[in-house]
Amino acid sequence: MTTFIKGGTVITSTGADLNEVLIDGETIIAVLSPGCDVAQSAEAGAERVIDATGRYVIPGGVDVHTHMALPFGGTVASDDFESGTRAAAWGGTTTIVDFATQAFGQDVRECYDARLAEAQGQCAIDYGFHMIIGDVNDASLKEMDLLVNEGVTSFKLFMAYPGVFLSDDGQILRAMQQVASNGGLLMMHAENGLAIDVLAQQAYERGETSPVNHGYVRRAEFESEATHRAIQLAKVGAAPLYIVHLSASEALEQVAIARNKGANVFAETCPQYLYFNLEDHLGKEGFEGAKYVCSTPIRTKHEHHHQDLWTGLRTNDLSVVSTDHCPFCMKEQKELGIDDFRAIPNGIGGVEHRMDMIYQGVTQGQIGLARWVELCSTTPARMMGLYPKKGVIQPGSDADIVLYNPNHEWTISVENHHMNIDHSAYEGITVPGKVETVLSRGRVIVEDGEYLGSKGHGQLVRRGLSSYLI
Repeated sequence: MTTFIKGGTVITSTGADLNEVLIDGETIIAVLSPGCDVAQSAEAGAERVIDATGRYVIPGGVDVHTHMALPFGGTVASDDFESGTRAAAWGGTTTIVDFATQAFGQDVRECYDARLAEAQGQCAIDYGFHMIIGDVNDASLKEMDLLVNEGVTSFKLFMAYPGVFLSDDGQILRAMQQVASNGGLLMMHAENGLAIDVLAQQAYERGETSPVNHGYVRRAEFESEATHRAIQLAKVGAAPLYIVHLSASEALEQVAIARNKGANVFAETCPQYLYFNLEDHLGKEGFEGAKYVCSTPIRTKHEHHHQDLWTGLRTNDLSVVSTDHCPFCMKEQKELGIDDFRAIPNGIGGVEHRMDMIYQGVTQGQIGLARWVELCSTTPARMMGLYPKKGVIQPGSDADIVLYNPNHEWTISVENHHMNIDHSAYEGITVPGKVETVLSRGRVIVEDGEYLGSKGHGQLVRRGLSSYLI
C-alpha cells in the first residue's frame, strides 16, 4: 500500500521543513518538496493520502529503557508486552528496547530465550532487548559475545541492589573488558547500593517508614560516587559507558567532566526527573508518595536538579530521554511497602507520556524542536544500533511516523491513559501538544482517538552496534 503524507512540517534532528512523505508498504521511499511535479504525481497515485496540515511530522519515538512484566520485589510490573506497547503507541513511541534478565546462578542463554518467548506475538510496536548480566562469570562473558552477533548489543549491570543484581568492581571491570572486545555498549545503574542499604536500615530502625524516606536514603552523593567510579572503571576497561536514568546534578557533573576529557561516556535521563520533586511528590501525605518511588529517586526541589538536567539535555551531556517504564499499581503492589518504604516496588509508569512531556520543554524554551526529536527518536536509535532503520524520516527507513498537533492542549489523567496501572504519576498535568496519528512500519495504528493496532504487529529488531562508539 502506498501512503502520502502532505501539508505537514517534517521535524528531524537537523531542523524543520515543509515536506511531504511517500511510503510504500513498510518503508519511506521519498521526502518531497510540496507542490513539485514528483510530489503531485505521488499524491495522485497514492492509495491513501493523510493531510498533516498544521501538524508536526516526526519520526516515531524510540524508548530504549522499558521494563514490561518485570518481576520485582515479590510482584510483577503491571504492564505486559501487549498492554505496555499499546500504551507506547498511543504516546507516539513506535520502538522500545526492553531487558532480558540473568539473575545470580542463572544461564544467560536460557534467560534470554525465555524473554524472547514472553514477547513473541504480543507487541503492538517493534521491540528489541538489552541483556542484564546479574552474574558476571566466565560463561556469561562468553554469552555476551554470542548475543552481540545476534543483535543484542548492549548489556546492563548494577551497582545497586546487593544480593540481587549488584556486581562488584572486579565483575564490572571484566564485563567492561568484554564489551571493549566485542563492540557492545555497557549500561550502568550507578548508585552505591551497599551504602544505601546502611542508611535504609538505619531509617527503618528509627521508625521512618514512609515513602519519602526512599529519596532520603538514596542520596545524590551515592549516585555521583557510583557514576564517577563507573567512569573510572570504563576508562581502565577501555569500554563505552551509558549511564541509565541519571537524576542528580552531582552525577551529571561527573558525566560532563568525563565527556569534556573525551571519554566515551553517555547518559540518559527520564521525564520524572525533569518534573517531579521529593517534597511535593515523593513526600505526599500518607502513602501517596509511593506512586513516585523509583530508582534512582526523585530529587529535592531545593537544589537545581531540574534545571541542571535540562541544561544537560541542551549541551548533550545528557544524550537520550527514556522512561524506565516499570509500572506498579498502588493496590496490592505498591502497598507491599505500606509499613516499610524498602518494600515498595520501584517504578513509575511513563511510556505513554515521554513525547508529550519533553515537548513541554520545547514550549517552555528549554530545548528546540529538532532537539526534541533528537532526544526522543534519533539519538536513541543511533545509540542502540537501530539507525537508520529507526529514528529518522528519510528514504529507506521504516515508516514509523507520528503526526503531532502542537495546538491541542489536554490534561493527563488515569481516566485517559492507556497503561495498565490504577493511577497516573502525571495526574493533572496539562500539556500543550498531542499525538494524533501514529504509523508503525507504514500501518496506521492510532488515528482520531482510536487505536487501530494489534498485538503481534510489532517485530523483533536485530540491533547493530552503536553509532557513537569510538
